Amino acid sequence: MMRMLALTVAVAASLAGSAAVALCEGPSMLDRLSPESRASLDARVAEMPFAQGILWQAEREGQVLTLVGTMHVHDPRLEAISARVEPMLDEVDLLMLEVTPAEEARMQGALGRNPSLMFLTEGPTLPEMLDEATWAMLADAARARNIPPFMAAKFRPWFLMLSLSMPACAMEHVVAGEQGLDFTLMDAATERGLKMLALEPWDTLFTVLESGTMEEQLDFLRMGVLESDLQEELFVTMLDGYFAGEVGQVWELGRLSLDFIPGIAEAEADALFAEMEERLLTARNIAWIPVIEAAAAEYGRVMVAAGAAHLPGELGVLALLQARGWTITPLG
Repeated sequence: MMRMLALTVAVAASLAGSAAVALCEGPSMLDRLSPESRASLDARVAEMPFAQGILWQAEREGQVLTLVGTMHVHDPRLEAISARVEPMLDEVDLLMLEVTPAEEARMQGALGRNPSLMFLTEGPTLPEMLDEATWAMLADAARARNIPPFMAAKFRPWFLMLSLSMPACAMEHVVAGEQGLDFTLMDAATERGLKMLALEPWDTLFTVLESGTMEEQLDFLRMGVLESDLQEELFVTMLDGYFAGEVGQVWELGRLSLDFIPGIAEAEADALFAEMEERLLTARNIAWIPVIEAAAAEYGRVMVAAGAAHLPGELGVLALLQARGWTITPLG
């Protein structure tokens, strides 16, 4: 998910121009949690399979998978991970990614030909579909990211949701074209002449995010409206958690962050999060397994690099592979 987020936010920012902003730093969202919430978080993570770690190996009948949980946005700490993972490309015959250069080119071509993939080109705009208070919050959040509200008004709900998911403090990296681990591995594979294969078609996320009624999409947009301080704290915690290998904790913190959204009942927030988890993670994880296994059968040695949130959990990629007879081993 984060790779597409970075791409779509970059499009939004480049349309609007850019301004220098401070790097994301400061307190952690963990500091906001009550003792009860922290205990609930720890309990959920303790029950989650493969909750810790971003580098794994899976083996079955002589076939070997190297699985890398990636971060799709830039952080200087990625250099150490890249230095460890890039040499592993010399030991595999195929690199699998959420989006390859070929898929990315198809996506960019489609966006150029069909702006309606991201923009509301007919019918009411977002201010006409939302209440005044909600739109005012969204407009302020867009303005903080140097996206003019008149432009944000014409974004499709999912596109604005993703654009605002990147806190203002992180936009400098995105606009500057600084990239995450996926891009680094992609470039390294290109230099080596290593074959790459996409885990899914380029338009998968467009289809997923456009599914459901317009009102459901607006509900997801409302769910994404966090106060700027909270959003920055969540982003800092996400990055720190990733580099500490606490992948399961990061995902569950996203669930707990919904408690801080004004005007959304707990039951409604839980239902929306569960639906988002099903669409963006679970369904895609399940669809990826036969693709990964087919590639392993053909190539033997394969690296799979995908957003770290896809790895843990009962329906994460690691548990799904394990259920199909793969032996899973952490690589540290």
